[in-house]
Amino acid sequence: QDQLVESGGGSVQAGGSLNLSCTASVYSRRGIYCLGWFRQAPGKEREGVALIDNDGDFDTTYADSVKGRFIISKDNGKDTFHLQMSNLKPDDTAMYYCAADLDTFCYQFFLKEWDRFTVWGQGTQVIVSS
Repeated sequence: QDQLVESGGGSVQAGGSLNLSCTASVYSRRGIYCLGWFRQAPGKEREGVALIDNDGDFDTTYADSVKGRFIISKDNGKDTFHLQMSNLKPDDTAMYYCAADLDTFCYQFFLKEWDRFTVWGQGTQVIVSS
């Protein structure tokens, strides 16, 4: 059974940093093509944060709201993905999820099409206080 497990959430003050991890156990089809981090705050829609191609180039894509503050990466040789978050703001408070697309490498518009991602983790909570 395909599985993604997030870790690393917590509570920080504004300006602080957190590192989220997503450990993948995906065996369906030919594995992960695009790995995304998404977030959802109470009462708000799910929002794409960052994407990374799971190939030799590991091209990345970011939402405008996190550019320059968040970095998505993958441990080479391991099925673990990371989201390094710095200069956190109260607006970053949300449940963060990693998700996998098993069919297509990432495109910018995937940030808005979360329903194309077929494997999801259970989420990890991030709280940023002012």
